Amino acid sequence: MRKKTLLALFCAAVGFGCASSGDLPPLQTVAKLDLNRYLGKWHEIARFDHRFERGCIASTAEYALLPDGRISVKNTCRKEDGTVKDITGTAWVADPADPAKLRVRFFWPFSAAYWVIALDDDYRWAVVGHPDRDYLWILSRTPTMDEEIYQKILALIAAQRYEVGRLKKM
Repeated sequence: MRKKTLLALFCAAVGFGCASSGDLPPLQTVAKLDLNRYLGKWHEIARFDHRFERGCIASTAEYALLPDGRISVKNTCRKEDGTVKDITGTAWVADPADPAKLRVRFFWPFSAAYWVIALDDDYRWAVVGHPDRDYLWILSRTPTMDEEIYQKILALIAAQRYEVGRLKKM
């Protein structure tokens, strides 16, 4: 019991989902991910609300290749009052056999799973999740997304057993 309490406190302190996914099937990632095509700027269309983005109304993520092969991650958030905050971290492929399973670190030594679970063939939109299904982002190359595409993505997310009702659309 003490170990579970300590784990819960640790997870709450660092803001990462550590909860068991229970009887859910393993989260599936995309079959192929070309990191070079994935690089660049993405706009957040919807997300599960969490403390480290609370109050953000327009967020972006910019990915750039670093000389050592890892990826620079710069997340920027605009608040309703116009203030802007950003944070820079590093991502890397956790499993070379599955390049859609990345890890991201904003504060050493903590890192979190960053799995690409759905992706447009032309890299116009992506869905990023966590294997415990505690975190979810719908990203687009443009600040807005066609409603038909958004509804298609919701169906994909539901098929992966995410709680679609938790999504907060930006």
